[in-house]
Amino acid sequence: MMRDSIALDSTRLAALQQTPLWDFALTFYARPGVEQACLTLQEAASIDVCELLFHSWLYAHGLEALPVPLSTLRQARREWQAGITEVLRGLRRDLKSTVNPSETVTTLRERIKQAELLAERENLQRWQTWAWDNDQSSAHLRNRRENPHDAGRWLQERLLLPQDETSPDCDTEATSAIQYAFAVLGQQLDPLQRAR
Repeated sequence: MMRDSIALDSTRLAALQQTPLWDFALTFYARPGVEQACLTLQEAASIDVCELLFHSWLYAHGLEALPVPLSTLRQARREWQAGITEVLRGLRRDLKSTVNPSETVTTLRERIKQAELLAERENLQRWQTWAWDNDQSSAHLRNRRENPHDAGRWLQERLLLPQDETSPDCDTEATSAIQYAFAVLGQQLDPLQRAR
C-alpha cells in the first residue's frame, strides 16, 4: 500500500542504504534493452546516464529527490561528467577511429575505457553519498509523490525539461527514439520496485 504522505519514510531510506547505487546500476543496466536505451538517451537527448541511474535507484525504493537541493547536486555532477568522464570518452572514441591500431594503441584505448568506467563509478558514488547523508536525507529526499503506472514517464519528467521534449533540434525520428528508450527503461524498472 502506498502511503499518502510524501515525508521521508525511514524504512524506505534504510532499504535504500542497504542497496548501493553501483550494485543497483549494474543489475539494472544488465536488464534487456536498458544499455541501449541509456546510450540512446545519452546521444539523442544529452542525458547523463549516471543521473538516470540515480533516479531509477530512488524510484525502485519509492523515493524521489527534492527539486531545489537536486539542482545544486546536478550542477556539480554535470561538471564532473563534462570535465572527467566526457573527456575520457572522447579520447576513447578518437582512438577507436584509428586505422589499423597498433597493440599499444589498443591497450591504451582499453585503459582509457577502464578509467572512464571508474569515473562513472565515482560519479555514482557521489550521487549515493548525497542521498545517504543521514543528517540531510530528509532535506534531500521524500517519498515518491505518486505510484505511477508509467515509470518511464516518471523518469522522463525528472530528466528532461518540458522544452527538451519538443526541442526544435529533435526531429520526429529522434523524438520517437527518446520516447521508446524511456518506455524500455520503465518496463525494466517496474519489476525492480521494492515491496512497500
